[in-house]
Amino acid sequence: MTLPLSRIAVLTGGLAVAALSLSACGAATSQSATTPDGKKANTATSATDFGGMDALVAAAKKEGTLHAMALPRDWANYGALIDGFTEKYGIKIEVENPDGSSQDEINAVTSRKGQDRAPDVLDLGSSFALSGAQQGLFASYKVASYDDIPTAQKDPQARWYNDYGGYVSIGCDAKRVKHCPSTFKDLLKPEYKGQVALNGNPTKSGSAFGGVYAAALANGGSLDDVQPGLDFFAELKKNGNYTPVESTPATVEKGETPISIDWDYLNAGYADEFKSKGVDWKVSVPSDGRYAQYYSQAVTKDAPHPAAARLWQEYLYSVEGQNIWLKGYARPALMPAMEKAGTLDKDAAAKLPEVSGTVTFPTEAQQNKAKGVIAQGWGKAVSG
Repeated sequence: MTLPLSRIAVLTGGLAVAALSLSACGAATSQSATTPDGKKANTATSATDFGGMDALVAAAKKEGTLHAMALPRDWANYGALIDGFTEKYGIKIEVENPDGSSQDEINAVTSRKGQDRAPDVLDLGSSFALSGAQQGLFASYKVASYDDIPTAQKDPQARWYNDYGGYVSIGCDAKRVKHCPSTFKDLLKPEYKGQVALNGNPTKSGSAFGGVYAAALANGGSLDDVQPGLDFFAELKKNGNYTPVESTPATVEKGETPISIDWDYLNAGYADEFKSKGVDWKVSVPSDGRYAQYYSQAVTKDAPHPAAARLWQEYLYSVEGQNIWLKGYARPALMPAMEKAGTLDKDAAAKLPEVSGTVTFPTEAQQNKAKGVIAQGWGKAVSG
Protein backbone atom coordinates (compact mmCIF):
# COMPACT_ATOMS: atom_id res chain seq x y z
CA MET A 1 0.00 0.00 0.00
CA THR A 2 1.05 3.65 -0.48
CA LEU A 3 0.16 6.70 1.55
CA PRO A 4 1.16 10.36 1.89
CA LEU A 5 3.33 11.48 4.77
CA SER A 6 3.62 14.64 6.83
CA ARG A 7 5.92 15.78 9.64
CA ILE A 8 3.95 13.68 12.12
CA ALA A 9 3.16 11.03 9.57
CA VAL A 10 1.67 7.76 10.67
CA LEU A 11 2.55 4.42 9.14
CA THR A 12 -0.68 2.60 8.36
CA GLY A 13 0.62 -0.53 6.76
CA GLY A 14 3.47 -2.96 6.97
CA LEU A 15 4.74 -4.77 9.96
CA ALA A 16 7.83 -5.05 11.81
CA VAL A 17 11.41 -6.55 15.54
CA ALA A 18 14.02 -8.01 18.52
CA ALA A 19 15.96 -11.31 20.98
CA LEU A 20 17.82 -15.39 22.02
CA SER A 21 18.34 -19.05 22.20
CA LEU A 22 19.37 -20.56 25.51
CA SER A 23 18.91 -23.92 27.13
CA ALA A 24 15.71 -24.62 29.01
CA CYS A 25 15.68 -24.75 32.76
CA GLY A 26 12.89 -25.92 34.99
CA ALA A 27 9.25 -26.61 34.31
CA ALA A 28 6.77 -23.80 33.92
CA THR A 29 4.80 -23.14 37.10
CA SER A 30 2.40 -20.27 36.40
CA GLN A 31 0.21 -21.41 33.52
CA SER A 32 -2.54 -22.53 35.91
CA ALA A 33 -3.53 -18.91 36.82
CA THR A 34 -7.28 -19.33 37.21
CA THR A 35 -10.16 -17.13 38.39
CA PRO A 36 -12.59 -18.35 41.09
CA ASP A 37 -15.07 -19.28 38.36
CA GLY A 38 -12.51 -21.41 36.52
CA LYS A 39 -11.28 -19.11 33.76
CA LYS A 40 -7.65 -19.74 32.84
CA ALA A 41 -5.20 -16.97 31.92
CA ASN A 42 -3.33 -19.11 29.41
CA THR A 43 -6.45 -19.54 27.26
CA ALA A 44 -7.97 -16.07 27.75
CA THR A 45 -8.48 -14.33 24.43
CA SER A 46 -9.18 -10.92 26.01
CA ALA A 47 -9.37 -9.30 29.44
CA THR A 48 -13.15 -9.60 29.25
CA ASP A 49 -12.81 -13.30 28.54
CA PHE A 50 -10.81 -13.64 31.78
CA GLY A 51 -13.38 -11.76 33.84
CA GLY A 52 -12.27 -8.17 33.30
CA MET A 53 -9.17 -6.02 33.86
CA ASP A 54 -9.39 -6.27 37.65
CA ALA A 55 -9.22 -10.05 37.46
CA LEU A 56 -6.34 -9.91 34.99
CA VAL A 57 -4.40 -7.45 37.16
CA ALA A 58 -4.94 -9.60 40.26
CA ALA A 59 -3.74 -12.76 38.48
CA ALA A 60 -0.73 -10.97 36.99
CA LYS A 61 0.27 -9.56 40.37
CA LYS A 62 0.04 -13.05 41.83
CA GLU A 63 2.44 -14.31 39.18
CA GLY A 64 4.68 -11.35 40.02
CA THR A 65 7.06 -11.70 37.09
CA LEU A 66 7.20 -11.14 33.35
CA HIS A 67 9.99 -12.75 31.36
CA ALA A 68 11.03 -10.90 28.19
CA MET A 69 13.97 -10.86 25.82
CA ALA A 70 15.71 -8.40 23.52
CA LEU A 71 14.25 -5.23 25.04
CA PRO A 72 17.11 -2.71 25.31
CA ARG A 73 16.21 0.14 27.66
CA ASP A 74 17.52 2.66 25.10
CA TRP A 75 15.44 1.21 22.23
CA ALA A 76 12.35 3.33 21.46
CA ASN A 77 11.96 4.29 25.15
CA TYR A 78 11.66 0.71 26.42
CA GLY A 79 13.29 1.74 29.70
CA ALA A 80 10.39 4.08 30.50
CA LEU A 81 7.85 1.40 29.51
CA ILE A 82 9.47 -1.24 31.72
CA ASP A 83 9.70 1.13 34.68
CA GLY A 84 6.16 2.40 34.16
CA PHE A 85 4.68 -1.11 34.09
CA THR A 86 6.57 -2.19 37.22
CA GLU A 87 5.63 0.97 39.09
CA LYS A 88 1.97 0.65 38.12
CA TYR A 89 1.50 -3.05 38.86
CA GLY A 90 4.42 -4.07 41.05
CA ILE A 91 5.39 -6.80 38.56
CA LYS A 92 9.07 -7.38 37.93
CA ILE A 93 10.16 -7.56 34.31
CA GLU A 94 13.15 -9.81 33.69
CA VAL A 95 14.81 -8.87 30.40
CA GLU A 96 17.21 -11.49 29.12
CA ASN A 97 19.81 -10.71 26.47
CA PRO A 98 18.53 -7.17 25.81
CA ASP A 99 20.60 -6.83 22.63
CA GLY A 100 19.34 -10.09 21.12
CA SER A 101 17.54 -10.46 17.79
CA SER A 102 14.09 -11.50 16.60
CA GLN A 103 15.47 -14.84 15.50
CA ASP A 104 16.93 -15.32 18.99
CA GLU A 105 13.45 -14.82 20.45
CA ILE A 106 11.89 -17.36 18.11
CA ASN A 107 14.67 -19.82 18.92
CA ALA A 108 14.04 -19.40 22.63
CA VAL A 109 10.31 -20.01 22.25
CA THR A 110 10.85 -23.25 20.38
CA SER A 111 13.74 -24.56 22.49
CA ARG A 112 12.21 -23.71 25.89
CA LYS A 113 8.64 -24.82 25.35
CA GLY A 114 7.07 -25.73 28.69
CA GLN A 115 9.96 -24.26 30.68
CA ASP A 116 9.75 -21.46 33.23
CA ARG A 117 12.49 -19.48 31.44
CA ALA A 118 10.60 -19.34 28.17
CA PRO A 119 9.78 -15.78 27.06
CA ASP A 120 6.27 -14.65 27.99
CA VAL A 121 6.07 -11.93 25.36
CA LEU A 122 7.83 -11.09 22.12
CA ASP A 123 8.82 -7.93 20.27
CA LEU A 124 9.47 -9.00 16.68
CA GLY A 125 10.29 -7.72 13.23
CA SER A 126 7.47 -8.16 10.74
CA SER A 127 8.79 -11.19 8.91
CA PHE A 128 9.45 -12.95 12.21
CA ALA A 129 5.96 -12.16 13.51
CA LEU A 130 4.48 -13.68 10.38
CA SER A 131 6.61 -16.82 10.50
CA GLY A 132 6.06 -17.27 14.24
CA ALA A 133 2.30 -17.15 13.79
CA GLN A 134 2.56 -19.66 10.94
CA GLN A 135 4.46 -21.98 13.30
CA GLY A 136 1.70 -21.72 15.91
CA LEU A 137 3.96 -20.12 18.54
CA PHE A 138 1.65 -17.29 19.65
CA ALA A 139 -1.54 -17.09 21.69
CA SER A 140 -4.60 -15.35 20.30
CA TYR A 141 -5.28 -12.32 22.51
CA LYS A 142 -7.14 -9.09 21.78
CA VAL A 143 -6.12 -6.06 23.81
CA ALA A 144 -8.90 -3.62 24.74
CA SER A 145 -7.83 -1.27 21.93
CA TYR A 146 -7.53 -4.04 19.31
CA ASP A 147 -10.34 -2.63 17.14
CA ASP A 148 -8.51 0.72 16.91
CA ILE A 149 -5.35 -0.85 15.48
CA PRO A 150 -5.44 -0.36 11.68
CA THR A 151 -6.55 -3.53 9.91
CA ALA A 152 -3.34 -3.77 7.89
CA GLN A 153 -1.32 -3.77 11.09
CA LYS A 154 -2.79 -6.77 12.90
CA ASP A 155 -3.35 -10.47 12.46
CA PRO A 156 -7.06 -11.30 12.00
CA GLN A 157 -6.65 -13.98 14.66
CA ALA A 158 -4.95 -11.50 17.05
CA ARG A 159 -1.80 -13.58 17.30
CA TRP A 160 0.32 -10.46 16.70
CA TYR A 161 -0.27 -6.76 16.10
CA ASN A 162 1.96 -3.84 15.28
CA ASP A 163 2.93 -1.51 18.09
CA TYR A 164 5.56 1.07 17.06
CA GLY A 165 7.54 1.84 13.96
CA GLY A 166 9.74 4.20 12.04
CA TYR A 167 11.81 4.80 8.93
CA VAL A 168 15.24 3.60 7.90
CA SER A 169 17.56 6.55 8.47
CA ILE A 170 21.22 7.49 8.32
CA GLY A 171 22.80 8.62 11.58
CA CYS A 172 26.13 10.43 11.47
CA ASP A 173 28.66 11.71 14.00
CA ALA A 174 29.15 15.23 12.65
CA LYS A 175 32.29 15.77 14.74
CA ARG A 176 34.02 12.76 13.19
CA VAL A 177 32.56 12.95 9.67
CA LYS A 178 33.24 16.18 7.78
CA HIS A 179 30.24 15.91 5.44
CA CYS A 180 27.41 13.73 6.73
CA PRO A 181 25.72 11.58 4.08
CA SER A 182 21.99 11.96 3.56
CA THR A 183 21.33 9.38 0.83
CA PHE A 184 22.39 5.83 0.02
CA LYS A 185 24.21 7.18 -3.03
CA ASP A 186 26.31 9.35 -0.71
CA LEU A 187 27.42 6.31 1.28
CA LEU A 188 29.46 5.07 -1.70
CA LYS A 189 31.78 8.09 -1.60
CA PRO A 190 35.43 7.22 -0.81
CA GLU A 191 35.49 9.64 2.13
CA TYR A 192 33.42 7.17 4.20
CA LYS A 193 35.91 4.28 4.28
CA GLY A 194 35.32 1.92 7.18
CA GLN A 195 32.54 4.09 8.60
CA VAL A 196 29.17 2.68 7.41
CA ALA A 197 27.49 0.24 9.80
CA LEU A 198 24.19 -1.58 10.26
CA ASN A 199 22.41 -2.33 13.52
CA GLY A 200 22.84 -6.10 13.37
CA ASN A 201 22.81 -8.85 10.77
CA PRO A 202 19.88 -8.64 8.31
CA THR A 203 19.28 -12.39 8.51
CA LYS A 204 18.48 -11.98 12.22
CA SER A 205 17.77 -8.29 12.87
CA GLY A 206 14.68 -6.41 11.72
CA SER A 207 16.47 -3.06 11.61
CA ALA A 208 19.30 -4.42 9.46
CA PHE A 209 16.76 -6.21 7.25
CA GLY A 210 15.07 -2.85 6.75
CA GLY A 211 18.41 -1.27 5.89
CA VAL A 212 18.99 -3.75 3.07
CA TYR A 213 15.42 -3.30 1.79
CA ALA A 214 15.86 0.49 1.79
CA ALA A 215 19.15 0.16 -0.08
CA ALA A 216 17.37 -1.97 -2.68
CA LEU A 217 14.71 0.72 -3.20
CA ALA A 218 17.49 3.30 -3.59
CA ASN A 219 19.28 1.28 -6.27
CA GLY A 220 16.66 0.21 -8.78
CA GLY A 221 15.08 -2.54 -6.72
CA SER A 222 11.53 -2.84 -5.50
CA LEU A 223 9.48 -4.52 -2.80
CA ASP A 224 9.55 -7.56 -5.10
CA ASP A 225 13.30 -7.34 -5.70
CA VAL A 226 15.67 -6.91 -2.74
CA GLN A 227 18.75 -8.16 -4.63
CA PRO A 228 19.97 -4.61 -5.48
CA GLY A 229 20.19 -4.03 -1.72
CA LEU A 230 22.61 -6.94 -1.36
CA ASP A 231 24.53 -5.67 -4.39
CA PHE A 232 24.78 -2.25 -2.76
CA PHE A 233 26.31 -3.65 0.42
CA ALA A 234 28.64 -5.83 -1.64
CA GLU A 235 29.87 -2.65 -3.32
CA LEU A 236 30.20 -0.91 0.05
CA LYS A 237 32.27 -3.87 1.25
CA LYS A 238 34.39 -3.89 -1.90
CA ASN A 239 35.26 -0.20 -1.70
CA GLY A 240 36.03 -0.45 2.02
CA ASN A 241 33.19 1.72 3.30
CA TYR A 242 31.21 -1.02 5.07
CA THR A 243 32.27 -2.01 8.57
CA PRO A 244 31.14 -5.32 10.09
CA VAL A 245 30.96 -3.69 13.53
CA GLU A 246 27.26 -3.72 14.46
CA SER A 247 26.14 -0.32 15.68
CA THR A 248 24.92 0.01 19.27
CA PRO A 249 24.73 2.95 21.68
CA ALA A 250 28.20 2.00 22.91
CA THR A 251 29.78 1.94 19.43
CA VAL A 252 28.11 5.24 18.56
CA GLU A 253 29.36 6.92 21.72
CA LYS A 254 32.89 5.58 21.22
CA GLY A 255 32.97 6.62 17.56
CA GLU A 256 33.37 3.05 16.31
CA THR A 257 30.34 3.38 14.01
CA PRO A 258 30.34 7.03 12.91
CA ILE A 259 27.70 6.35 10.25
CA SER A 260 24.83 4.05 11.17
CA ILE A 261 21.93 2.85 9.02
CA ASP A 262 19.16 2.35 11.57
CA TRP A 263 15.57 3.22 12.46
CA ASP A 264 14.97 6.95 12.75
CA TYR A 265 13.68 6.66 16.32
CA LEU A 266 16.91 5.00 17.44
CA ASN A 267 19.13 7.49 15.66
CA ALA A 268 17.02 10.38 16.99
CA GLY A 269 17.35 8.91 20.48
CA TYR A 270 21.14 8.79 20.12
CA ALA A 271 21.14 12.46 19.15
CA ASP A 272 19.42 13.30 22.44
CA GLU A 273 21.29 10.80 24.59
CA PHE A 274 24.82 11.72 23.58
CA LYS A 275 24.49 15.47 23.17
CA SER A 276 25.75 16.02 26.72
CA LYS A 277 28.73 13.77 25.95
CA GLY A 278 29.93 15.86 23.06
CA VAL A 279 28.56 13.70 20.24
CA ASP A 280 26.85 15.74 17.51
CA TRP A 281 24.65 13.02 15.98
CA LYS A 282 22.77 14.07 12.84
CA VAL A 283 19.79 12.12 11.48
CA SER A 284 18.30 12.06 8.00
CA VAL A 285 15.74 9.86 6.26
CA PRO A 286 17.26 9.13 2.81
CA SER A 287 15.06 10.36 -0.01
CA ASP A 288 16.37 7.69 -2.38
CA GLY A 289 15.53 4.73 -0.14
CA ARG A 290 12.45 5.51 1.91
CA TYR A 291 11.43 2.38 3.81
CA ALA A 292 9.28 2.10 6.92
CA GLN A 293 8.41 -0.78 9.17
CA TYR A 294 6.64 -1.58 12.41
CA TYR A 295 7.59 -3.94 15.16
CA SER A 296 4.97 -6.40 16.36
CA GLN A 297 3.99 -7.70 19.79
CA ALA A 298 2.87 -11.22 20.61
CA VAL A 299 2.05 -13.35 23.64
CA THR A 300 3.83 -16.69 23.67
CA LYS A 301 1.34 -19.56 23.42
CA ASP A 302 3.01 -21.40 26.30
CA ALA A 303 3.89 -18.30 28.37
CA PRO A 304 4.91 -19.33 31.91
CA HIS A 305 3.31 -16.12 33.21
CA PRO A 306 0.21 -15.87 30.99
CA ALA A 307 -1.67 -13.24 33.02
CA ALA A 308 1.35 -10.94 33.25
CA ALA A 309 1.98 -11.43 29.53
CA ARG A 310 -1.54 -10.30 28.68
CA LEU A 311 -1.43 -7.39 31.11
CA TRP A 312 1.84 -6.22 29.50
CA GLN A 313 0.08 -6.08 26.14
CA GLU A 314 -2.78 -4.08 27.66
CA TYR A 315 -0.25 -1.61 29.04
CA LEU A 316 1.64 -1.22 25.76
CA TYR A 317 -1.59 -0.55 23.85
CA SER A 318 -3.02 1.88 26.40
CA VAL A 319 -2.87 5.63 25.81
CA GLU A 320 -0.10 5.80 28.41
CA GLY A 321 1.99 3.14 26.72
CA GLN A 322 1.50 4.46 23.19
CA ASN A 323 2.54 7.97 24.22
CA ILE A 324 5.68 6.56 25.84
CA TRP A 325 6.64 5.07 22.46
CA LEU A 326 6.01 8.47 20.91
CA LYS A 327 8.30 10.18 23.41
CA GLY A 328 10.98 7.78 22.21
CA TYR A 329 10.52 9.07 18.61
CA ALA A 330 8.63 5.93 17.53
CA ARG A 331 5.30 6.20 15.75
CA PRO A 332 2.71 4.18 17.71
CA ALA A 333 0.21 1.98 15.90
CA LEU A 334 -2.70 3.70 17.64
CA MET A 335 -1.55 7.17 16.58
CA PRO A 336 -4.48 7.80 14.16
CA ALA A 337 -7.08 6.78 16.75
CA MET A 338 -5.38 8.82 19.47
CA GLU A 339 -5.18 11.89 17.23
CA LYS A 340 -8.90 11.58 16.60
CA ALA A 341 -9.65 11.08 20.30
CA GLY A 342 -7.40 13.95 21.39
CA THR A 343 -5.22 11.69 23.56
CA LEU A 344 -2.02 11.95 21.51
CA ASP A 345 0.98 13.75 23.03
CA LYS A 346 1.19 16.53 20.44
CA ASP A 347 4.52 17.89 21.68
CA ALA A 348 6.17 14.49 21.28
CA ALA A 349 4.57 14.01 17.85
CA ALA A 350 5.95 17.35 16.67
CA LYS A 351 9.51 16.19 17.44
CA LEU A 352 9.42 13.19 15.09
CA PRO A 353 12.10 13.19 12.35
CA GLU A 354 10.81 14.90 9.22
CA VAL A 355 9.68 12.72 6.33
CA SER A 356 8.13 13.80 3.05
CA GLY A 357 6.75 12.04 0.01
CA THR A 358 5.22 8.57 0.07
CA VAL A 359 6.15 5.22 1.52
CA THR A 360 5.12 1.71 0.52
CA PHE A 361 5.06 -1.47 2.58
CA PRO A 362 5.81 -5.03 1.47
CA THR A 363 3.13 -7.68 1.54
CA GLU A 364 3.58 -10.92 3.48
CA ALA A 365 4.67 -12.70 0.30
CA GLN A 366 7.16 -9.95 -0.57
CA GLN A 367 8.66 -10.03 2.91
CA ASN A 368 9.02 -13.79 2.86
CA LYS A 369 10.69 -13.64 -0.54
CA ALA A 370 13.08 -10.89 0.59
CA LYS A 371 13.92 -12.81 3.76
CA GLY A 372 14.91 -15.82 1.66
CA VAL A 373 17.03 -13.80 -0.75
CA ILE A 374 18.86 -12.04 2.07
CA ALA A 375 19.40 -15.29 3.98
CA GLN A 376 21.03 -16.85 0.93
CA GLY A 377 23.03 -13.83 -0.26
CA TRP A 378 24.10 -11.74 2.74
CA GLY A 379 27.17 -13.78 3.69
CA LYS A 380 28.51 -13.69 0.16
CA ALA A 381 27.82 -9.98 -0.21
CA VAL A 382 29.93 -8.91 2.77
CA SER A 383 32.46 -11.76 3.02
CA GLY A 384 36.14 -11.42 2.35
